[in-house]
Amino acid sequence: MDEFELEDNLEFILQSIQGLMEDQGENNAFGDANQNELFASLVNYDHEDMLPDVSVADVAAGKDMQGIPWEKMLFGRDQYREMKMKNYRNYQNLSYAREDALQECKRVEKDSPYYDFHYNTRRARPSIVHFQLRNLVWATTKHDVYTMHDQSVTHWSSLDQLSTELINADDCIVPKQRGHGSQSVAMVQVTTMAVDSNLLVVGGFQGEVICKRLDDDGVVFSTRVTDDENAITNSLEIYQDPSGSRRLVAANNDCSIRIFDTEYFDLLKHYVFPWSVNSVSVSPNGKLFAVLGDHEDGLVVDPKCGKAIGSLRGHLDYSFASAWHPDGNIVATGSQDTTCRLWDIRNLSQSVAVLGGRMGSIRCVKFSSDGRFLATAEPVDFVHIYDSFADYGKSHEIDLFGEIGGLSFSPDTEAFYVGLADQTYGGLIEFTKRHQHHYLNSLW
Repeated sequence: MDEFELEDNLEFILQSIQGLMEDQGENNAFGDANQNELFASLVNYDHEDMLPDVSVADVAAGKDMQGIPWEKMLFGRDQYREMKMKNYRNYQNLSYAREDALQECKRVEKDSPYYDFHYNTRRARPSIVHFQLRNLVWATTKHDVYTMHDQSVTHWSSLDQLSTELINADDCIVPKQRGHGSQSVAMVQVTTMAVDSNLLVVGGFQGEVICKRLDDDGVVFSTRVTDDENAITNSLEIYQDPSGSRRLVAANNDCSIRIFDTEYFDLLKHYVFPWSVNSVSVSPNGKLFAVLGDHEDGLVVDPKCGKAIGSLRGHLDYSFASAWHPDGNIVATGSQDTTCRLWDIRNLSQSVAVLGGRMGSIRCVKFSSDGRFLATAEPVDFVHIYDSFADYGKSHEIDLFGEIGGLSFSPDTEAFYVGLADQTYGGLIEFTKRHQHHYLNSLW
C-alpha cells in the first residue's frame, strides 16, 4: 500500500467549490462568494468546543443527523452533494477506466430504509491512520461498540452514553504475558482492530499486534510481528478453527499472514504471498481464508497449509475488505475499482454479482449475522445496505458527509453503527433496525 494524506471532507468541498469558481469565472454557479465566505459558511463553531450529540428527537425536529447547519450555509445540501459527486477523485493503484469496472454491475433498486437513525455521538468518533484501512468500528452487542480516536481505543456504551478508554496506544504498553514473543510497544498508530467475545485486538503501522481481554485490566499480549520496514498490520480476525480452538489471524504488508492461538498467543503458522496482504477473512467453519492484497486477483486459501485452492478474478484494482455470508457459500470482496463482488465458493469461475459504489472504493464489507444484509462503505459519504433476500437487487443507501472509519452490525442485527472520522462533523452514528409489523394490518 502507498501512504496517502487524508483530506478533511468539508475542506475538500471548499477546495472543490473554489476550483469550480476559478474554472468558470463569472459564470460559476456560486455567484460572488469568495473563499473566505465559503469557509465561514462551512465552519460555524468554536474549534475548541465539541459539537453536541444528535438524537432521533433532534432529527425529527428537522436537524441534520450530523449536525451540519445547512440553513446557515451559503448553499444547500443538494448543491454540496452535486459538487462533491462531480469533483471527487477515487484513488487508484492500477490504471483502468471506471466504466470498465462498472459495466457488469447489477441494477439495484433503492428500497425504503432497513435501518433508521437513532443517535450520533461525538464522544466515540473514530480516527483514521491509513486511508486504505477502514475497519475501526466493532459492535459486540446493540449497546456496546469499540472504536479508536487519536490513538485511544475506546468502548462506547449507547445505553449509558459513556465512552471509556481501554488502551492508550501512545503510551508504552507493557504486556502482562512474558515470553511467547511478547514485547513492549509504544507510540502505536492504530490501523485496524477486531473484537470477539472477550478479546480485543488492535494492529499498528509498524506491524504491532496488541491483545486485551475485556474482563481484565491492562494488555495481555503485544508484539511486533516483523522487523520489516513495510510492516503495517492491515487486517485482523478472531475465529474458531475446525477443532474448536480460537485463533487470531493477522495480515501484514510484509506479504504475510500469521496465525496465533488466543491463549498464549503462540505463532502457529506463517504464510508468505507474492504481494502485500491487505485483508484476510475466515469462512464460518474456519476451513477457508479469503486473502486479498496488492493485486487485482484474490485467493481462497486452505489455512492448514497456506496453499491457494482457488482465485477470485474480476476486480481491476487492489482490494482491502472481504466478508463471508453466514452460510459459508458466499464471500464478498471490496475493491478500489469501486465495486463489491460476490463469489460462490462452490464455483469460482466468475463472480455471481457485482455491486457498484457511488463515488469511491469499497473499503469496508460486513454481513449481518443472520445473512439478511450486506453492508459496504465507500471511503467517504456513502454506505450501502443490500438485501440478500432480494438477491442483492434492493438496497438502502445512507448519504453522509465525511471519511468513513468503519461499520458494524450488532450480533442480534438490531443495531447498525457507522463511524465518521470527519474532523468537524464526524461521530459514531447508531441506526436501529426497522421492523415491518405486517401482522398489525390484520387488526384493521
